[in-house]
Amino acid sequence: MQLTSPRLRAALLAAASLTLVAAVLPPPPALGIGDRLFPELGNPGYDVLSYDLSLTYKDNRSPLDAVTVIEARSLRPLERINLDFTHGTVASAEVNGEPARFESAGEDLVLTPARPVPASGPLRITVRHTSDPRGRADGGWVPTEDGLAMANQADAAHRVFPCNDHPADKAFFTFRITAPEGLTAVANGIPGALPATRAGGATVWTYRTLHPMATELAQVSIGRSAVLHGTGPHGLPLRDVVPEVDREQLRPWLAKTAGHIEWMERRVGRYPFENYGVLIARATTGFELETQTLSLFEHGLFTGEGYPEWYVESVMVHELAHQWFGDSVSPRTWSDLWLNEGHATWYEALYADGLGKYSLERRMREAYQRSDQWRAAGGPPAAPKAAAPGEKIGLFRPAVYDGAALILYALRQEIGTEAFDRVERRWVGDHKDGVAGTADFVRLASQEAGRDLTKFLEAWLYGQTTPPMPGHPEWSGAPAKAAPAPVAPVAPGARVPSPGAGKTV
Repeated sequence: MQLTSPRLRAALLAAASLTLVAAVLPPPPALGIGDRLFPELGNPGYDVLSYDLSLTYKDNRSPLDAVTVIEARSLRPLERINLDFTHGTVASAEVNGEPARFESAGEDLVLTPARPVPASGPLRITVRHTSDPRGRADGGWVPTEDGLAMANQADAAHRVFPCNDHPADKAFFTFRITAPEGLTAVANGIPGALPATRAGGATVWTYRTLHPMATELAQVSIGRSAVLHGTGPHGLPLRDVVPEVDREQLRPWLAKTAGHIEWMERRVGRYPFENYGVLIARATTGFELETQTLSLFEHGLFTGEGYPEWYVESVMVHELAHQWFGDSVSPRTWSDLWLNEGHATWYEALYADGLGKYSLERRMREAYQRSDQWRAAGGPPAAPKAAAPGEKIGLFRPAVYDGAALILYALRQEIGTEAFDRVERRWVGDHKDGVAGTADFVRLASQEAGRDLTKFLEAWLYGQTTPPMPGHPEWSGAPAKAAPAPVAPVAPGARVPSPGAGKTV
């Protein structure tokens, strides 16, 4: 039989070519970039420049139909391309406009392009797939009472969409979310277009980021939401997303954000992104999360009993501080998590101290008394033990929260407040929109101190036991009494038990 359709001939030739390539190459392995804590996370060989995610939501019982388009640059010749992706079904894939063979290897989606990708060339990947929100409790989609939200930290973005799921590879994002009539969809960044109505009443909502973002910080909220707008310092747009039924009850809390931003800016400089706000979800997660420009909070933090106002505000400041520490400046490896959580805990503690409710010195002394125990259980702050199998959130231990904030307190004690403040401002200024790690912090602190702090800081960062605290020889005595504050549940990006106070990631 003679083929008469040029398109059909081309499709069959492409399929035959892929079959020949597959016959030559061995079965694909799962790859990673060698992160000590997540060895198969991330993928070598390319640098992602942008993601364009199209998601069609029906209800929480149905997988979302999705298309992920990745613009990247190859760093070396690629016969295969590994993406992190699991918990979804792939319908088709293309590489640079041509059909690509696809298969799974562990939690990787492995693409075999029709022809090898040369080094230093453009790389455009299109994957048509589903994104399944059902039956998972280890991150990714979070079901709410009226829809969905995302919580991707630390390694769960690839449960939602194909990606290079490591914070060392940041990229720009565009979101196109189709939701049924009556639901509102919101994502990181700013609206990229006005909502567009489709046949049947569904609406397409488009958002884009103006700064690069790690995959773990992506956020999409779908629900019966009110989007409330305001203005922060320097005309900064504020955007809060709350359940429609709770908008009036939550307004007093939302009104605090502008003051929180002013407080942080006085200490570390201008807020680094295009807008900010809080996303309050009717869900029980056990954590709050610093998703970029739109921090995720549990509804119960603001409406439940047992949380004093000063504590709730300090939690809000914790997630806000992450916009500088962890979002704008992302960790080079997951062992650098202490830089995220230690700084967010530090500013949380400073804020509570300023309210006169829980003094910084008391909190740091209590942390000091527990520090050896934390190090024994979870490893030193800059070299945490990996989470146990099946307990991915186990990485988020007290050692990387108050244990890491204790390092910052020791540094301030050692070099003085003025030099310490310069370190903080330079850290977020020099590495804005970038990636940095522990060695970078030690180097910068040494520069601002005017002397080599390597030996001093490495003892605090990597020691199995806690070094003496500068200026406080008396701290080696008996443990201090814990402060009477609520302790919240532990989870990633979340509130974790601190010495006398619960808190968030």
